[in-house]
Amino acid sequence: MTENKYDASNIRVLEGLEGVRKRPAMYIGSTGKTGLHHLIYEVVDNSVDEALAGHCKKIIVSLNKDGSVTIEDDGRGIPVDKHPLHKIPAVEVALTKLHAGGKFDKDSYKISGGLHGVGISVVNALSKKLVVEIKRDGKIHSQEYSRGKTKTKLKLLGKTKDTGTIVTFWPDEEIFSTLDFDYKILETRFREITFLNAGLKILLEDKISNKKVEFFASGGLIEFVKWINKSKEVIHKPIYFKRETNGTIIDIAIQYSKSYQDNIFGFVNTINTIEGGTHISGFKTALTRVINDYGKSKGTLKNGNLSGDDAREGLTAIISVKIPDPQFEGQTKTKLGNSEIKGFVDSAVTSALSEFFEENPTTANKIVSKVADAAKARLAAKKAKELVRRKNAFSLGGLPGKLSDCSNKKSEDTELYIVEGLSAAGTAKDARNKEIQAILPLRGKILNVEKANPVKALSSEEITNMITAIGTGVGEQFDIQRLRYNRIVIMCDADIDGEHIKTLLLTFFFRFMPELIKQGHIYVAMPPLYRVRKKKDHYVYSDDELKKLSEKLGTTNITRFKGLGEMSSSQLWNTTMNPKTRKIKKIYIEDAIEADRIFSMLMGDDVQGRKDFISENAKEAELDV
Repeated sequence: MTENKYDASNIRVLEGLEGVRKRPAMYIGSTGKTGLHHLIYEVVDNSVDEALAGHCKKIIVSLNKDGSVTIEDDGRGIPVDKHPLHKIPAVEVALTKLHAGGKFDKDSYKISGGLHGVGISVVNALSKKLVVEIKRDGKIHSQEYSRGKTKTKLKLLGKTKDTGTIVTFWPDEEIFSTLDFDYKILETRFREITFLNAGLKILLEDKISNKKVEFFASGGLIEFVKWINKSKEVIHKPIYFKRETNGTIIDIAIQYSKSYQDNIFGFVNTINTIEGGTHISGFKTALTRVINDYGKSKGTLKNGNLSGDDAREGLTAIISVKIPDPQFEGQTKTKLGNSEIKGFVDSAVTSALSEFFEENPTTANKIVSKVADAAKARLAAKKAKELVRRKNAFSLGGLPGKLSDCSNKKSEDTELYIVEGLSAAGTAKDARNKEIQAILPLRGKILNVEKANPVKALSSEEITNMITAIGTGVGEQFDIQRLRYNRIVIMCDADIDGEHIKTLLLTFFFRFMPELIKQGHIYVAMPPLYRVRKKKDHYVYSDDELKKLSEKLGTTNITRFKGLGEMSSSQLWNTTMNPKTRKIKKIYIEDAIEADRIFSMLMGDDVQGRKDFISENAKEAELDV
């Protein structure tokens, strides 16, 4: 059997690069932090595709001191021979033509993440400079580009015995609002890639801070699940199975813990499909059916069928599918649309999990017992929700009596301030814009929902007041259309207790209403730490800022605000609540896997993990989700 050729004839062109610089967000999601990192992912995905095709073992990503990024792999190298149609080197076609690449030729890549073929050309279009070096056929070639245009002809640099591609690019400051890459975000992405591609090495090095880390996971998805669950109390070893059907490879690892949340993560050709898709639907359907069938056949489920939510409580699952022709929604590839994959995954999970349960009854019975308890808790939680609704029906409009609502009913203009402490809430009530700002006071610290079961959480007055005021409901009853306020702002004192309450509230939203975070409705107020008075008042938000201001102004009258309640209503309005002058932080979930791990560790029972995290991140002194 001869290996399929990969040369210029395999590079096919669909259209030119026009419009990418005018509408960059269409191709990379945004021109902020997310889009900036997406440039790296697009180039790395090309190298991963070489690994999927069996031609690449190691990828090196370097953050350089001059602001550029270098991605090097040991794959076959982009073809450099003349393209049969365009009469220029194939690498130049791939870098200057949109929708050009070997991914459109099924003989070159059976499986690929970068299927749209816009990846490296878009990176080129959005870089002020890009240099590519190619090692193949015993030679080293190089070519330079700028903002999507070719700057030099393809040059022969010398001879080599190696193969591979080296891409160095400088993001364009005319396009991006920030040019600072986040080492931690890249760590998270590359760790995922190596978990999903057992045997692939990725080396990440930051030459500015001299940090370096290598990712390698010989155990693949089993190691992935263990890593996610390392701060949780698990009830069995990971269950892993792999199936292949019609050219589609299905890799799945699952493990239950004693937690109350489920976490199902889907990947297609190593792309994180954060919005799910047909592979996730197929998995959920099969999991619920297999557990129900097994429990009833063994007589351990006697009270009817479990719901899908019951079957998934405490579950961590990784569903990784590798497909020859995936259909994604949008270039950022967040949802899989192939209808046939639902049936493939359903069938694979049904046969593999049923077989595992029959051969491992001890583990199977632990899982069935766990989900049966979940079903009982769900019924109790349903009664608790009904009780909440009945209780709130007695207050005006079904809203909590403590809520000071705003007069404007158009949710796109409104804000709900969740305020720590009755004193601070009183000040906020006087300070607010009554037309668009509502105030809900909290009495002390809310329940830690990471450690409490849903019934206990939904029996908490402070939590039910929040749920009722927000209006969306929680869990299976959540409906974003019923959201009563466009922005929900957590406002706590700028001290240790305030930070703890803020973390408890973020944990609640992440576990019970994650869609509010995903859709950008959750914010954290940033009250000042100090007032510096010299001729006029200066409000300062950090110790570093105070130091700089003190050096500038000289000796000062400094007031340290210990709590929100110490401010007058005018001070609180001007510094923290006035949309024109306040500082406010929007909460993002940059990576759901990492967020779940951090919340489990910070708010769960992993004391040592929490100490290590605090020690490692103490200098940053803020929770950034």
